[in-house]
Amino acid sequence: MNDSDEGAGPAAQSKRKDARRNKETLLDAAAAVFVTSGVEAPVRDIAAKAGVGLGTIYRHFPTRADLIIAVYRHQVDACAEAGPALLATSPTPHAALGRWVGLFVDFLVTKHGLAAALQADSSGFETLHAYFLDRLLPVCTQLLDAAAAAGEIHSDVSAYQLMRGIGNLCIGADNDPRYDARRVVELLVAGLRQPR
Repeated sequence: MNDSDEGAGPAAQSKRKDARRNKETLLDAAAAVFVTSGVEAPVRDIAAKAGVGLGTIYRHFPTRADLIIAVYRHQVDACAEAGPALLATSPTPHAALGRWVGLFVDFLVTKHGLAAALQADSSGFETLHAYFLDRLLPVCTQLLDAAAAAGEIHSDVSAYQLMRGIGNLCIGADNDPRYDARRVVELLVAGLRQPR
């Protein structure tokens, strides 16, 4: 319970949870529309996907840039939160790393125009990039450290090196239907394995 919940009755807490859940549903819908139609997709398509009216979207996100930034942060947070959960539920740390890298690749290759839309405001883009690194580098480090401690992978790979390499392998994946970034990244993760 946080400070803002203290003294609030059950009805107020339930209303806040519902509002949070509705906002997450809206962000998930926007992300799905962005994947299929790009970040310039009509807001009415996002509203239809989320099952809300246009006013609801504009009340939460007055501008398209606000919505794009919120979707980006929401997806970064989901990727960050998945790491520890995968580590706890996967059969091995290397398996958890592989599954997390798959989520990270999905995040990277489904950004259709996001970087271009955000780079118009360089300070905003830099802030988001810093948020991306602050949230995801520790998670990737935790996964790499666990796999190295288990003797499954080489211990000389940093999270930044791995994430940068994955990012480079994902560039242009949406422009060439013959190129499967996910498959190439799987080979990279397999190559981290220690010889037996």
